[in-house]
Amino acid sequence: MITVTEKAANELAILLATKNAPEGSGLRLGVERGGCAGLAYTMRIGEPQEGDEIINLNGTRFIVAHDSFDFLEGCSVDFTDELSDRGFKIFNPNASRSCGCGTSFEPSEEGKKPEYDPTLDGTNCK
Repeated sequence: MITVTEKAANELAILLATKNAPEGSGLRLGVERGGCAGLAYTMRIGEPQEGDEIINLNGTRFIVAHDSFDFLEGCSVDFTDELSDRGFKIFNPNASRSCGCGTSFEPSEEGKKPEYDPTLDGTNCK
């Protein structure tokens, strides 16, 4: 299960209204290869696809891509609004390590680690 804070839901409602997002869309959360720790989080406004998990909170939708659910199981999504950092944040208990900026992680489960890619040697976090 993935949890979402009320602050994240409220900020998503503002974002969707600002972007004139289509009815039924939400924040799509996913994981792809990349970042300096091996896997990078993705967040986009989008609509659910078959097999996705949908979290409804305060009239908003957080959509977890079906192919990323194993990496995000147990995570929490929050919104931070600090002087030097603003945006949606994923707190992942499945990460054995994360990059300094928090946009990528290495899964702690051995079978889920991506193959080594020398182009992702900590020089590019985004």
